[in-house]
Amino acid sequence: MIRFHYVVVEGPIGCGKTTLARLLAERFGAELMLEDSDANPFLPQFYRDMRRHALATQMFFLFQRVNQLAAVKQPGLFQSRTVADFMLAKDPLFARLTLDDDEYSLYAQLYQHLKPQAAAPDLVIHLQAPVETLMTRIQRRGIPMERGISEDYLARLSDAYTRYFYDYSESPLLIVNSANLNFAENAAHLDMLVDRVQAQKGGREFFNLG
Repeated sequence: MIRFHYVVVEGPIGCGKTTLARLLAERFGAELMLEDSDANPFLPQFYRDMRRHALATQMFFLFQRVNQLAAVKQPGLFQSRTVADFMLAKDPLFARLTLDDDEYSLYAQLYQHLKPQAAAPDLVIHLQAPVETLMTRIQRRGIPMERGISEDYLARLSDAYTRYFYDYSESPLLIVNSANLNFAENAAHLDMLVDRVQAQKGGREFFNLG
């Protein structure tokens, strides 16, 4: 039985974090908390014209994420295990890539004010994959508004995640190279990851297949 109360699966677009979060929540009998990208009315315009719609898109996501994660800290709520496919710390990674300096300065002040409302995870699973793999997965799932995602943007986003987690120490961290893993269609892959999560001792550990 997993001993972690609040687990987060994170990584760049196309890494499979939502799929894995669903599978882990089912396996551990946990509450599932998903980011609701479809609720952001600015996101389709953002993917068509990132520079023009970046600030509105980012502000909407910031408030949405804070509101969802604040519930984890409230006494009496989320007493069962919770698996989420996002953490608040992802928000400034996206903001730094898309906002100009003045916008980011304004955003950062608001982020620092809201950040204490979000609980720290008991375990973070960071999914990694080559940019080519991420692009292939995005194209394969065929979400219309994601057609505007460029390889350059995805490369910068993936690099931002890698640099952020390089120094990450707020929670135990399991770094997973998902390039050769298919958790949705290969039960053995999921079983191996679950065993690895259950054996996690804390700190920084790695999981890789092939």
